[in-house]
Amino acid sequence: MRECLLDAEVERVEAVGRSAGGVRHERLREIVHRDLWNYASIEADLTGYDACFFCLGVSSSGMTEAMAAGETLCRLNPEMTFVFVSSAGTDSSEGGRIRWARVKGKTENALLRLPFKAAYMFRPGFIEPLHGARSKTAAYRVFYTLGKPPMPVLRWAFPDSVPSTESIGRAMLEVAKHGAPKRILESGDIRAVVSSFAR
Repeated sequence: MRECLLDAEVERVEAVGRSAGGVRHERLREIVHRDLWNYASIEADLTGYDACFFCLGVSSSGMTEAMAAGETLCRLNPEMTFVFVSSAGTDSSEGGRIRWARVKGKTENALLRLPFKAAYMFRPGFIEPLHGARSKTAAYRVFYTLGKPPMPVLRWAFPDSVPSTESIGRAMLEVAKHGAPKRILESGDIRAVVSSFAR
């Protein structure tokens, strides 16, 4: 959201979630909608958009929500670009031993089959939170607090594996505007998109 609001080319931003984020901006409209499996009551508010950045859910339990949003938005905005934030380790084959990876892979595959103008799956690993970004999941907040001191070393040792919230946001905007050579972007691909955007 931060990167969208900083980008002068973005005319308006609509954020849909179970609770308000508390951000105030002239180009931002927030819709509090608790049932993220059914958008019928707010469909009139979901038309006329060029892109959707679906960033909800840290586990496989949020996958049906992604499909509900994808199917609704594809019907209402067929020329939309849909960007789904998944995670490193997702199993596109849907046949591996790890359940969450299979479920996420199944969701990615289903989203890629929807007739959007374009769809991209972002698979970051460890994400460095910047500019006050905080996870709503308590366990993740603890993990990020403990991980903050070694972050400079991690960035140095694994530059392609530790994208920040800022770089992911910028990459999402770039692929929404100009596309990307791949439909599934791992952390290194996300970094490459940001590098090309900076030129």
